Formats: sequence, structure tokens, C-alpha cells
Amino acid sequence: MSGLEELVAVGRVAVLTMEVQRGVVGDLASIRPLADVVDSVALIPNTAKLLHAARAARVPVVHCRAAFRADRAGSFRNVPMVNRLLENPKHLLLGSPEAEVVPEFGPEPGDLDSVRLHGMSPFHGTELDPFLRSCGVSTVVATGVSLNVGIVGLAIEAINRGYHVVIASDCVVGHPIEYGEAVLANSLGRITTQTTSQDLIAVWARSPGRAQ
Repeated sequence: MSGLEELVAVGRVAVLTMEVQRGVVGDLASIRPLADVVDSVALIPNTAKLLHAARAARVPVVHCRAAFRADRAGSFRNVPMVNRLLENPKHLLLGSPEAEVVPEFGPEPGDLDSVRLHGMSPFHGTELDPFLRSCGVSTVVATGVSLNVGIVGLAIEAINRGYHVVIASDCVVGHPIEYGEAVLANSLGRITTQTTSQDLIAVWARSPGRAQ
């Protein structure tokens, strides 16, 4: 399969948001340096526009979130970065405001929600794969954070399951920004198709089934 329009045609594509949560990069952010770079590149407004266009074209939107139980059941302390965050007993608790998607993203009633308690990618230990397959999806559009780990994990796990991966380059970021750009060019550039939110919006605006 080749060509952006074919890859992201309505009926075979879904948009995934990765950890764009209030307690990650939003108003309650626990990872302030990452939140600052998110703000600096306008990731949230760029992605919000993309999600609006996706919904209008009837493209599924899935919010991939990380969260933890108060007793930490289902989660392992085997990642140094996560271990440090879990020193705060209230970090991303299930049902808390911190675990919510940023308000600019909704979520809207038709959006899907995928929550993981463990691991570094949204496919691990979740219903994300069945969600996508039930919608006939063969391509995922990756948005969110971060290019350091999460987006890389999302892309590799999606490819392992047979999906094409498209990255909206103005809807992802890493810290520092230069490192994220290097990952896009030198790692993800070899295994994904990269475009912009505006290009995706333009493709979906031409969809005959677009909501008016």
C-alpha cells in the first residue's frame, strides 16, 4: 500500500492520542519539562484540530492513557522513570483528574478510551487491538507523547500487529525537542509514514462521508 490518501482513507484509519493527559502534559502535569515542550510546539491545539477533522470524517479517535490503581495492583516497578513518578501516591490514579485526557481533546461521546496499568506502549495489556480491528482499521495515526519512548513503542507494537503507522509530525514531540526530531528522522523515519496534521485534515475534508 502506498500514497497518503490510500493509507489514511476513511474506513481503514484511526487516530490514536498517546498520554496527552492532564497529569502528564496538561494543567496538572507531573513531567514539567515535557509539558513545556508540548506547549512550545502547539501540540495540543494542533492535535485538537486533527481530532475535530477526524470525527467530522467519521474516523475513529482512541485516547490511549496510562493510569494506576491506588494499591498499584497490575503495575510493576521495573522502569526507573516511572518508579520516580510513583513516589507520589496520587500519580495518575484511575478516575482522578490527573488521569483524564486534556479538555481540548474532549473526549467526545464517540471516542474510544484505552487505559493501561503497566508497560510503555498502548497495545500492552489493553483492548486497543480489538478496538481497532472491530472498526476495520489497518492504519493508525500516532499523536501525543513522547518521541523519547511512548510514540516509538506505539509504532513498533502497531507494526508488529500488522498495522501501517502514520505519524502527524506536528502532533508529536520529545524532550529535548532536538532529540525528538532526530528520532523522527533516524528511527521512525525508516518504519513509518510521516506527514502533518494539515495534510491529514485536507485528505479527510475530501471524504464523501464527511459529516456536515
